[in-house]
Formats: sequence, structure tokens, C-alpha cells
Amino acid sequence: MIIDIRQRAIEVLENNWKDYFTIPCEGLYPFQWNWDSGFIALGWMHIDLERAFTEITSLLSGQWANGFIPHIIFHNDSDTYFPGPEIQASHVSIHAPVIPTSGITQPPVLGFVLGELYAFAKADSRTLLFLKKVYDAIYNYHHYFYTHRDPHGEGLVYICHNWESGTDNSPVWDSIWDTMDSPAYDLKRKDNLHIAASHRPSNREYQHYIHLIELFKEWKYDDALITEKSPFLVQDPLFNAMLIASNESLIQIGEILGKNDQVAQLKTWNTLSRKTYNDKLYNKELKGYIYYDLRNDRPINHISSSSFTALFAGIPDQERASEIVSNFEKGSFSGPNDEYFLCSSFNPVSIHFDPKRYWRGPVWINLNWLIYRGLKRYEKEKLAETIKKDTLYFMNTYGFYEYFDPRKTVDAGLTKGYGGANFSWSAALTLDLILNT
Repeated sequence: MIIDIRQRAIEVLENNWKDYFTIPCEGLYPFQWNWDSGFIALGWMHIDLERAFTEITSLLSGQWANGFIPHIIFHNDSDTYFPGPEIQASHVSIHAPVIPTSGITQPPVLGFVLGELYAFAKADSRTLLFLKKVYDAIYNYHHYFYTHRDPHGEGLVYICHNWESGTDNSPVWDSIWDTMDSPAYDLKRKDNLHIAASHRPSNREYQHYIHLIELFKEWKYDDALITEKSPFLVQDPLFNAMLIASNESLIQIGEILGKNDQVAQLKTWNTLSRKTYNDKLYNKELKGYIYYDLRNDRPINHISSSSFTALFAGIPDQERASEIVSNFEKGSFSGPNDEYFLCSSFNPVSIHFDPKRYWRGPVWINLNWLIYRGLKRYEKEKLAETIKKDTLYFMNTYGFYEYFDPRKTVDAGLTKGYGGANFSWSAALTLDLILNT
């Protein structure tokens, strides 16, 4: 079975390879996405190291002059995705490159991806050369965050669009949409042509998404104006955990490369980031890390799968880590009778939980991979193996879909997963789970 799933995963990556980058899947996501490419590189490293390097280099070709790396790089033409480059209009920024991109970003995974590549292939002479080539670009990405997205100098950076969180339509954002009166744009959505509308964000949610982009274009993607005026400014636990984990890897690699000044700065950032993350984002009652609405100066007291990624970054101490893990041990996420596969994207006991609709409940493989690694880091071996087992069950049973229904009670009646089929990071991270852990 392992040989079979490995070969099928390789075929997905090969079919989604477009000469110098990998698309998430045909039709639904026809361009290069930021954090997708980071995870995809971890799959390529097992089968073609040069392609792993090329994947990251291609993404960096869309980096802006101020260090910012956007969430989509429009290398190619396609009419199957909305909003495309004409809506994103990155050219209005003085920092944007010639190649069309979006003007927002995604969770910064590239730093820890470099760490994974080094740990896996440090004996290969090409690896150190590659790290030398891209290190400064990724350091500049982190520099951008701490100098443009941390207005109070807390060590926690904000996201200004829900798409930057990676968890597009999470119920976490509902309270923010309630504060906004976005125009009723006539949407030219393409996603609902590919998959069921009932599995995707609503039209009203999409109108908020587009309204934010329209505001950013009006402000020419100027970070100072976004900080001052954007109705959406959130300190997100997943985003900041990825930044902290990536800082950690850049520190280790920087010490190898002799990047003394960068290493010193990264250590300063990470010390403050870890402290503020623990002090500001931990909710003792919920036993997990929450979100902070910076614009409205209030906590958003929800637990999602993003809340558990702090384990991956080594943020909590052992005592707090055990509190967090209690959510899985006959708790809210597993259900009192162990009726849910791990890990649903939103708390199944919540009234906002929807097991089919994108980030409002389904299981996502990239979050499972992060949580699995986090549990291993804290030596929660039994629970880590449950996450891995559940993940591989989905892959073996349904194939490499984008997301999956967490309800064990309905599993027998399902024939496939949800969202995009032949999804690249699902295939890539399956390869890593079976070959590198």
C-alpha cells in the first residue's frame, strides 16, 4: 500500500508541474501560490531535489522590492480563476515587480522549509549553494513583516486580509465581517464552476474579500495606509507561528552561512515574538491560542486548527502544551466519543462548525502535517500517530483531495474528498509523512 500511495503522489506532482513551478491543482488554482509552494517543495525534495529548489526560486521571482512575497505569482495565463491579475493589480504599488502578482501574502513557511531541505539534503553539495542563493531574500521577507506589520513593536505581526491567514472562510472572521458594510459586487467567481458552491465561501463573504482588495488598490498597497485604515487587521496564531518557526530555521542556517548580523536580528525578533505570543494569544479557559483583532482592539475567542500550530514552532512550555493537547484527548476536536477524524479546521462542538465548507470544519492535510510535527516535538507520540494515521487514511481511501469531512459517522457513505482533486500539497506532504517521519 505504501508503494502504491507513494507512486500516486508522485504522479500528482508530476502532472501539476509547469516547467518551473507547481500549481496546486488544475482549473481551480492554475497559478503558483506562496505557502502551497513551500509545502510542495517538501514533496519534491524526496523525488527531485532540483525541482524543490526551482519551486522556491520561481516563487521568489515575484518578490517585491520591499521584501514582501505575494500569495500568488501569475507566471502563466489562465481564465479559470477569480480574482486574477487584472483584479489584483499589483502594478499600482511602487514596490511590485514586473511579473503580475497579488498584493497580499500567505503564512511565511519558506524559512522552515529551508530548514527541512537542509536537514534532508545537507550532504548534497547543491543544497548549501541553494541556501546561499536564497537566504537573503527570505530574511528580507521577515524583515518586511517586523518593520511593516508590527505597528506597536510587539513582535506579533498582523494580517490585513483573511486570505493571508490561509484559512479563508474560517468562522473566526465572522465577527469582523459584521463590522463591515462592503458593496454588493457583481462577482465573476470561477471556483463554484469547479466544485459545489456548498463547499465554498458564500457570495457575501467573497464581497468582503474583494472589498479589501479594492481598498488596498486605492491605497496603492501602501502598508502605512493599510495599517491606519484597513477594517481587517488581525494577529493570527497560525501566521505568527509560521513566522516564529521560520525565524528559528533562518537562525540555524544563518549561523552555518556566517550571516551574523541577520542571525542577531532574528534572535531579537524571535525572543519578543515568543513572549508576546504566549502573553497575548493564550486563552486559559479555552486551553489554546486565539486571535487578536488589532483594528477593534479585542480578542477573538475561538479555537481552530490554526491554534495548535504553536506546537510546531515550539512556543508553549511543556505544561501549556499538555493543556493544549487536552483538546484532542476525548475533548472538543476529537469528540467525547472519538467521533471525529483529526484535525478538523474548526471546533466541531461550535455552532459555527460546518464539516463540508472549506475552512469551517473540514480536515486539511497541511495543518495535519504541522500539528503532527508539533506533537512529535513535544513527545506526544500516541496522538501524533493518530494524526498521521487519520491523514493517510484519507489519502488511501479518497485520494489527494484538498480537504476532507471529519465526521466518522458519515465516512462510510463518502466516495471522495472535497475541493480540488489531485491537490499538490496533499500529495507532497503525504510523501513526507511516509518517507521522512
